[in-house]
Amino acid sequence: MKGFVGVTDEKWYRFLAERPGLTEVNFWRPSGGSFRALTPGEPFFFKAHYPLNRIVGGGFFSGFTQLRISEAWELFGEANGVASLDEMRRSVGRYRKQPIGLDEDPVIGCIFVRDSAFFSDDSTVSPPPGFASNVVQGKTYDLGDPATARYFDLLLHRLLGLTVEVDLSEPWHRPGPVYGDPRLVPQRLGQQSFKAVVLGAYGRRCAITGNKVQPVLQAAHIRPLPQGGEHRIDNGLLLKSDVHILFDRGYLGVDPKFRLMVSPRLRSEFGNGDQFYAKAGTSITLPERRADRPNAEYLEWHLDTVFKAA
Repeated sequence: MKGFVGVTDEKWYRFLAERPGLTEVNFWRPSGGSFRALTPGEPFFFKAHYPLNRIVGGGFFSGFTQLRISEAWELFGEANGVASLDEMRRSVGRYRKQPIGLDEDPVIGCIFVRDSAFFSDDSTVSPPPGFASNVVQGKTYDLGDPATARYFDLLLHRLLGLTVEVDLSEPWHRPGPVYGDPRLVPQRLGQQSFKAVVLGAYGRRCAITGNKVQPVLQAAHIRPLPQGGEHRIDNGLLLKSDVHILFDRGYLGVDPKFRLMVSPRLRSEFGNGDQFYAKAGTSITLPERRADRPNAEYLEWHLDTVFKAA
Protein backbone atom coordinates (compact mmCIF):
# COMPACT_ATOMS: atom_id res chain seq x y z
CA MET A 1 0.00 0.00 0.00
CA LYS A 2 1.31 3.44 -0.92
CA GLY A 3 0.63 6.86 0.47
CA PHE A 4 1.79 10.33 -0.51
CA VAL A 5 2.65 13.31 1.66
CA GLY A 6 2.14 16.50 -0.34
CA VAL A 7 3.54 19.87 0.69
CA THR A 8 1.18 22.84 0.73
CA ASP A 9 1.06 26.29 2.25
CA GLU A 10 -0.60 27.09 5.52
CA LYS A 11 -3.03 29.54 3.96
CA TRP A 12 -4.53 26.80 1.72
CA TYR A 13 -4.91 24.54 4.76
CA ARG A 14 -6.53 27.11 7.01
CA PHE A 15 -8.97 28.27 4.32
CA LEU A 16 -10.24 24.71 3.79
CA ALA A 17 -10.16 23.80 7.49
CA GLU A 18 -12.74 26.55 8.02
CA ARG A 19 -15.03 24.91 5.43
CA PRO A 20 -15.63 21.33 6.61
CA GLY A 21 -18.41 20.90 4.06
CA LEU A 22 -15.82 20.81 1.27
CA THR A 23 -14.77 17.16 1.24
CA GLU A 24 -13.43 16.98 -2.32
CA VAL A 25 -10.53 19.37 -2.88
CA ASN A 26 -8.04 20.36 -5.56
CA PHE A 27 -4.44 20.10 -4.35
CA TRP A 28 -3.12 22.18 -7.23
CA ARG A 29 0.42 22.66 -8.45
CA PRO A 30 1.44 25.88 -10.20
CA SER A 31 2.89 24.04 -13.21
CA GLY A 32 1.17 21.32 -15.24
CA GLY A 33 3.38 18.27 -14.81
CA SER A 34 1.96 14.86 -13.96
CA PHE A 35 1.21 12.74 -10.91
CA ARG A 36 1.57 8.96 -10.98
CA ALA A 37 2.52 8.24 -7.37
CA LEU A 38 -0.86 6.80 -6.33
CA THR A 39 -3.86 4.97 -7.72
CA PRO A 40 -7.36 6.24 -6.92
CA GLY A 41 -8.36 5.46 -3.36
CA GLU A 42 -4.89 5.47 -1.80
CA PRO A 43 -4.16 7.93 1.04
CA PHE A 44 -2.89 11.43 0.37
CA PHE A 45 -1.71 13.52 3.33
CA PHE A 46 -1.27 17.29 3.51
CA LYS A 47 1.87 18.72 5.13
CA ALA A 48 2.16 22.46 5.64
CA HIS A 49 5.33 24.34 4.70
CA TYR A 50 7.72 25.64 7.29
CA PRO A 51 7.38 27.18 9.80
CA LEU A 52 4.30 25.08 10.68
CA ASN A 53 5.82 21.91 9.21
CA ARG A 54 3.02 19.57 10.35
CA ILE A 55 0.64 17.05 8.82
CA VAL A 56 -2.56 19.10 8.76
CA GLY A 57 -5.03 16.74 7.11
CA GLY A 58 -5.53 14.23 4.38
CA GLY A 59 -7.88 12.29 2.21
CA PHE A 60 -7.85 9.81 -0.65
CA PHE A 61 -6.43 10.32 -4.11
CA SER A 62 -9.20 10.70 -6.68
CA GLY A 63 -7.42 11.60 -9.92
CA PHE A 64 -5.10 13.98 -11.71
CA THR A 65 -5.37 16.15 -14.78
CA GLN A 66 -4.13 19.45 -16.13
CA LEU A 67 -6.60 22.33 -16.18
CA ARG A 68 -6.48 26.00 -16.93
CA ILE A 69 -6.92 28.13 -13.84
CA SER A 70 -10.38 29.20 -14.99
CA GLU A 71 -11.40 25.55 -15.52
CA ALA A 72 -10.17 24.57 -12.07
CA TRP A 73 -12.16 27.40 -10.55
CA GLU A 74 -15.30 26.55 -12.54
CA LEU A 75 -15.16 22.91 -11.43
CA PHE A 76 -13.98 23.26 -7.82
CA GLY A 77 -14.57 26.84 -6.71
CA GLU A 78 -13.57 27.34 -3.07
CA ALA A 79 -12.38 23.72 -2.93
CA ASN A 80 -9.24 25.11 -4.60
CA GLY A 81 -8.42 26.66 -1.24
CA VAL A 82 -9.19 30.27 -2.21
CA ALA A 83 -12.23 32.55 -2.16
CA SER A 84 -12.27 33.75 -5.78
CA LEU A 85 -10.83 33.24 -9.24
CA ASP A 86 -8.78 36.43 -8.90
CA GLU A 87 -7.30 35.20 -5.65
CA MET A 88 -6.49 31.85 -7.23
CA ARG A 89 -4.66 33.59 -10.06
CA ARG A 90 -2.66 35.56 -7.51
CA SER A 91 -1.88 32.42 -5.51
CA VAL A 92 -0.63 30.55 -8.57
CA GLY A 93 1.31 33.62 -9.67
CA ARG A 94 3.26 33.73 -6.42
CA TYR A 95 4.83 30.36 -7.28
CA ARG A 96 5.68 31.17 -10.90
CA LYS A 97 8.79 32.90 -12.18
CA GLN A 98 6.69 35.35 -14.16
CA PRO A 99 3.47 36.99 -12.94
CA ILE A 100 0.26 35.97 -14.71
CA GLY A 101 -0.81 38.53 -17.30
CA LEU A 102 -4.36 39.85 -17.42
CA ASP A 103 -5.05 37.94 -20.64
CA GLU A 104 -3.34 34.71 -19.53
CA ASP A 105 -5.03 31.55 -18.30
CA PRO A 106 -2.15 29.15 -17.66
CA VAL A 107 -2.40 25.42 -17.12
CA ILE A 108 -1.85 24.01 -13.64
CA GLY A 109 -1.55 20.47 -12.33
CA CYS A 110 -4.60 19.35 -10.37
CA ILE A 111 -4.44 16.51 -7.85
CA PHE A 112 -7.94 15.69 -6.65
CA VAL A 113 -8.46 14.38 -3.12
CA ARG A 114 -11.83 13.06 -1.93
CA ASP A 115 -13.13 12.40 1.60
CA SER A 116 -10.70 15.07 2.73
CA ALA A 117 -10.43 16.25 6.32
CA PHE A 118 -8.47 19.08 7.92
CA PHE A 119 -7.39 19.18 11.51
CA SER A 120 -7.26 21.66 14.32
CA ASP A 121 -3.96 23.01 15.57
CA ASP A 122 -3.91 20.66 18.53
CA SER A 123 -4.37 17.53 16.40
CA THR A 124 -1.74 18.10 13.71
CA VAL A 125 1.14 15.61 13.56
CA SER A 126 4.89 15.80 13.03
CA PRO A 127 6.14 14.85 9.53
CA PRO A 128 6.77 11.15 8.88
CA PRO A 129 10.20 9.62 9.42
CA GLY A 130 12.66 10.49 6.70
CA PHE A 131 10.80 13.53 5.41
CA ALA A 132 13.64 15.92 4.57
CA SER A 133 13.22 19.66 4.98
CA ASN A 134 14.21 20.28 1.35
CA VAL A 135 11.32 18.23 -0.13
CA VAL A 136 9.35 20.75 -2.18
CA GLN A 137 6.37 18.91 -3.68
CA GLY A 138 6.00 15.76 -1.63
CA LYS A 139 7.15 12.21 -1.05
CA THR A 140 5.74 8.74 -1.68
CA TYR A 141 5.84 6.15 1.10
CA ASP A 142 5.42 2.41 1.19
CA LEU A 143 3.05 2.29 4.13
CA GLY A 144 3.94 -1.34 4.81
CA ASP A 145 7.59 -0.50 5.42
CA PRO A 146 8.34 -1.40 9.05
CA ALA A 147 10.11 1.93 9.46
CA THR A 148 6.90 3.88 8.81
CA ALA A 149 4.03 1.40 9.20
CA ARG A 150 3.27 2.30 12.82
CA TYR A 151 3.31 6.02 12.07
CA PHE A 152 0.88 5.76 9.14
CA ASP A 153 -1.34 3.24 10.88
CA LEU A 154 -1.87 5.70 13.72
CA LEU A 155 -2.31 8.58 11.30
CA LEU A 156 -4.99 6.77 9.29
CA HIS A 157 -6.91 5.83 12.42
CA ARG A 158 -6.45 8.96 14.47
CA LEU A 159 -6.69 11.64 11.81
CA LEU A 160 -8.91 10.13 9.12
CA GLY A 161 -11.41 8.45 11.37
CA LEU A 162 -10.92 4.83 10.31
CA THR A 163 -12.31 2.34 12.80
CA VAL A 164 -11.21 -0.88 11.09
CA GLU A 165 -7.88 -2.64 11.18
CA VAL A 166 -5.77 -1.92 8.11
CA ASP A 167 -3.05 -4.23 6.82
CA LEU A 168 -0.57 -1.72 5.44
CA SER A 169 1.50 -4.46 3.80
CA GLU A 170 -1.34 -5.24 1.36
CA PRO A 171 -2.91 -3.12 -1.40
CA TRP A 172 -5.74 -1.14 0.15
CA HIS A 173 -8.08 1.67 -0.83
CA ARG A 174 -10.62 3.80 0.95
CA PRO A 175 -13.94 1.97 0.52
CA GLY A 176 -16.70 4.39 1.47
CA PRO A 177 -20.37 4.24 0.41
CA VAL A 178 -20.72 3.79 -3.35
CA TYR A 179 -23.09 2.41 -5.92
CA GLY A 180 -22.30 -0.74 -7.84
CA ASP A 181 -19.91 -3.65 -7.56
CA PRO A 182 -17.70 -3.22 -4.46
CA ARG A 183 -14.81 -4.86 -6.35
CA LEU A 184 -14.61 -1.70 -8.45
CA VAL A 185 -14.57 0.70 -5.52
CA PRO A 186 -10.81 1.49 -5.55
CA GLN A 187 -11.12 3.41 -8.83
CA ARG A 188 -14.03 5.56 -7.68
CA LEU A 189 -13.52 9.26 -8.19
CA GLY A 190 -15.16 12.23 -6.56
CA GLN A 191 -18.00 13.89 -8.46
CA GLN A 192 -16.05 16.97 -9.51
CA SER A 193 -12.83 15.09 -10.21
CA PHE A 194 -14.82 12.73 -12.45
CA LYS A 195 -15.80 15.70 -14.58
CA ALA A 196 -12.25 17.03 -14.65
CA VAL A 197 -10.43 13.80 -15.52
CA VAL A 198 -12.95 12.90 -18.25
CA LEU A 199 -12.47 16.36 -19.76
CA GLY A 200 -8.70 15.89 -19.77
CA ALA A 201 -8.72 12.27 -20.96
CA TYR A 202 -10.79 13.10 -24.04
CA GLY A 203 -8.70 16.13 -24.93
CA ARG A 204 -11.65 18.51 -24.46
CA ARG A 205 -13.38 17.03 -27.50
CA CYS A 206 -16.76 15.30 -27.79
CA ALA A 207 -16.11 11.59 -28.27
CA ILE A 208 -18.83 11.32 -30.94
CA THR A 209 -18.98 14.63 -32.80
CA GLY A 210 -15.49 16.02 -32.18
CA ASN A 211 -17.00 19.29 -30.94
CA LYS A 212 -14.46 21.35 -28.96
CA VAL A 213 -16.70 24.12 -27.60
CA GLN A 214 -16.04 23.52 -23.93
CA PRO A 215 -19.12 25.18 -22.38
CA VAL A 216 -21.34 22.55 -24.04
CA LEU A 217 -19.17 19.53 -23.19
CA GLN A 218 -20.32 17.25 -20.38
CA ALA A 219 -18.88 14.21 -18.60
CA ALA A 220 -21.51 11.53 -19.21
CA HIS A 221 -21.86 8.32 -17.21
CA ILE A 222 -22.22 5.23 -19.39
CA ARG A 223 -23.97 3.46 -16.52
CA PRO A 224 -25.68 6.08 -14.33
CA LEU A 225 -25.14 6.08 -10.58
CA PRO A 226 -28.74 5.17 -9.69
CA GLN A 227 -28.41 2.08 -11.93
CA GLY A 228 -25.22 0.81 -10.34
CA GLY A 229 -22.62 3.02 -12.01
CA GLU A 230 -19.81 4.96 -10.35
CA HIS A 231 -17.68 8.05 -10.82
CA ARG A 232 -14.96 6.10 -12.68
CA ILE A 233 -13.10 7.35 -15.70
CA ASP A 234 -13.85 4.11 -17.57
CA ASN A 235 -17.55 4.75 -16.90
CA GLY A 236 -17.29 8.14 -18.58
CA LEU A 237 -17.63 9.69 -22.02
CA LEU A 238 -17.11 13.35 -22.89
CA LEU A 239 -20.16 14.37 -24.91
CA LYS A 240 -21.73 17.53 -26.26
CA SER A 241 -24.82 18.34 -24.20
CA ASP A 242 -27.39 17.35 -26.87
CA VAL A 243 -25.43 14.18 -27.69
CA HIS A 244 -25.39 13.40 -23.97
CA ILE A 245 -29.19 13.55 -23.88
CA LEU A 246 -29.49 11.25 -26.91
CA PHE A 247 -27.05 8.79 -25.35
CA ASP A 248 -28.87 8.79 -22.00
CA ARG A 249 -32.23 8.22 -23.74
CA GLY A 250 -30.93 5.34 -25.85
CA TYR A 251 -30.89 6.91 -29.31
CA LEU A 252 -27.11 6.56 -29.40
CA GLY A 253 -24.83 3.84 -28.07
CA VAL A 254 -21.24 2.60 -28.28
CA ASP A 255 -20.40 -1.07 -28.72
CA PRO A 256 -17.50 -2.81 -26.88
CA LYS A 257 -15.26 -2.20 -29.93
CA PHE A 258 -15.93 1.54 -29.46
CA ARG A 259 -18.07 1.91 -32.59
CA LEU A 260 -20.99 4.33 -32.67
CA MET A 261 -24.44 2.73 -32.69
CA VAL A 262 -27.44 4.78 -33.85
CA SER A 263 -30.99 3.69 -33.09
CA PRO A 264 -33.41 3.51 -36.05
CA ARG A 265 -35.92 5.23 -33.79
CA LEU A 266 -34.00 8.49 -34.05
CA ARG A 267 -35.18 8.75 -37.66
CA SER A 268 -38.59 7.12 -37.26
CA GLU A 269 -39.59 9.27 -34.29
CA PHE A 270 -38.01 12.59 -35.26
CA GLY A 271 -37.23 12.36 -38.98
CA ASN A 272 -33.73 13.56 -38.22
CA GLY A 273 -30.27 12.46 -37.13
CA ASP A 274 -28.45 12.29 -40.47
CA GLN A 275 -25.22 13.52 -38.89
CA PHE A 276 -25.24 10.48 -36.59
CA TYR A 277 -26.28 7.91 -39.21
CA ALA A 278 -23.33 9.10 -41.32
CA LYS A 279 -21.01 8.15 -38.45
CA ALA A 280 -22.72 4.85 -37.52
CA GLY A 281 -20.21 2.01 -37.27
CA THR A 282 -17.20 4.31 -37.05
CA SER A 283 -14.94 4.48 -34.01
CA ILE A 284 -15.49 7.22 -31.44
CA THR A 285 -12.62 9.35 -30.17
CA LEU A 286 -10.87 7.61 -27.29
CA PRO A 287 -8.43 8.59 -24.53
CA GLU A 288 -4.80 7.79 -25.25
CA ARG A 289 -4.42 5.64 -22.13
CA ARG A 290 -6.11 2.27 -22.47
CA ALA A 291 -7.02 2.28 -18.79
CA ASP A 292 -9.07 5.46 -19.34
CA ARG A 293 -11.16 4.02 -22.18
CA PRO A 294 -14.78 2.92 -21.66
CA ASN A 295 -15.20 -0.36 -19.83
CA ALA A 296 -16.72 -3.04 -22.09
CA GLU A 297 -19.09 -4.20 -19.34
CA TYR A 298 -20.52 -0.70 -18.95
CA LEU A 299 -20.95 -0.35 -22.74
CA GLU A 300 -22.71 -3.70 -22.94
CA TRP A 301 -24.98 -2.73 -20.04
CA HIS A 302 -25.95 0.46 -21.86
CA LEU A 303 -26.68 -1.42 -25.12
CA ASP A 304 -28.72 -4.07 -23.32
CA THR A 305 -30.58 -1.76 -20.95
CA VAL A 306 -30.86 1.72 -22.49
CA PHE A 307 -30.17 1.59 -26.23
CA LYS A 308 -33.29 1.53 -28.43
CA ALA A 309 -32.32 -1.28 -30.78
CA ALA A 310 -35.61 -1.20 -32.72
